[in-house]
Amino acid sequence: MKTASLTDQLVYKSDKPAVTVLLESNHSKEIRIAMRKGHQMKEHKAPSSIVVEIFEGAIDFGVNGQTLQLKKGDLITLDPNVPHDLHCTQDAIIRLSLSKNDSVERVNNVVA
Repeated sequence: MKTASLTDQLVYKSDKPAVTVLLESNHSKEIRIAMRKGHQMKEHKAPSSIVVEIFEGAIDFGVNGQTLQLKKGDLITLDPNVPHDLHCTQDAIIRLSLSKNDSVERVNNVVA
């Protein structure tokens, strides 16, 4: 058994989103992304399915030519290789669920 908190030891960076691995299981990685208003994650794709949860705050989530306004409590899932981007409209804590085979380095490479 492992435990973690989305809010303990929370650190926002002033220049870009802060990416932190919270938990790893045999099948997945749970990532916290702390974003300040105005932070962005440029368009990218994930090699496996992902789930994004807005724990706090709000973001504009671009996918398939649409911009979805996601707020606290919203969830979205994407299939592999779907291009998407994020723009933070209100300081946010985001939980990202990745496949165990996906890399945190890939996530860090798309923070702007």
